[in-house]
Amino acid sequence: MSTPKLRIEHVTKTFPVRGANATLTALDDISIDLDDGEFLVVVGPSGCGKSTLLDLLGGLTTPTSGRILLDGEPVTGPALDRGIVFQQYALLPWRTARSNIEFGLEAKGLPKKARRELAEHYLELVGLHGFGDRYPHELSGGMKQRVAIARSLAFDPEVLLMDEPFAALDAQTRESLQDELLRIRRETGKTILFITHGIDEAVYLGQRVAVLTSRPGRIKTVVEVDIDRDVDDVRSSEAFRNLRHDIWSLLHSEVTRARDLELATASEEGRHVHH
Repeated sequence: MSTPKLRIEHVTKTFPVRGANATLTALDDISIDLDDGEFLVVVGPSGCGKSTLLDLLGGLTTPTSGRILLDGEPVTGPALDRGIVFQQYALLPWRTARSNIEFGLEAKGLPKKARRELAEHYLELVGLHGFGDRYPHELSGGMKQRVAIARSLAFDPEVLLMDEPFAALDAQTRESLQDELLRIRRETGKTILFITHGIDEAVYLGQRVAVLTSRPGRIKTVVEVDIDRDVDDVRSSEAFRNLRHDIWSLLHSEVTRARDLELATASEEGRHVHH
């Protein structure tokens, strides 16, 4: 049995509640493995702890209990073995596209010529050949996100972590970038953990889709995505529609549960206020 590329093992994360002697549980006993080269999508209702999970995987925060292993080694902080792409493009505005991509390579101490060659390679990989000298303000949202993906890939991380990276883009750009991402994954063989609240996006991209419950986030179920992506319009195939419906149903019950819980909490707090 080979070691999984990324192992999330009984991870719980709680936060102290400000001004109250209480804690809030954001994630509760999450366990899942990613194989080398796997594309896993995590989907869940808003506020279910998806971004908390990404912060933990990135090493920006540490689990309250449980652990995260990359190639069998515990994740203890941020490192170049994990590339992160956020919803906000997070590019340095004073650097060109090429120079933004070179940023991580400088941290690795690569000489100038090697940095430039790699940056050009990754610009081409994300379909931005010829745009290396443009500054972020000269690029569209979709192009900025391509630069952010290229920058994360350039230092050759073991795992690419993506936090709703296409959420801010219009539908057409989003769909073309989803196709790009699948192509990039085929060409690089990267292991990708992708967080979204878009069901279509989850089914279109993922080999497996982990559905989180409303807060505290637990893994409700993991859905195997078995669709033929080589057909012309995957999104209108019956298999796609069925999977989409299954995941929608799983999520819908969670969204309803979260809303009922919020209403109950609010009315409870309201009663305390009046007495």
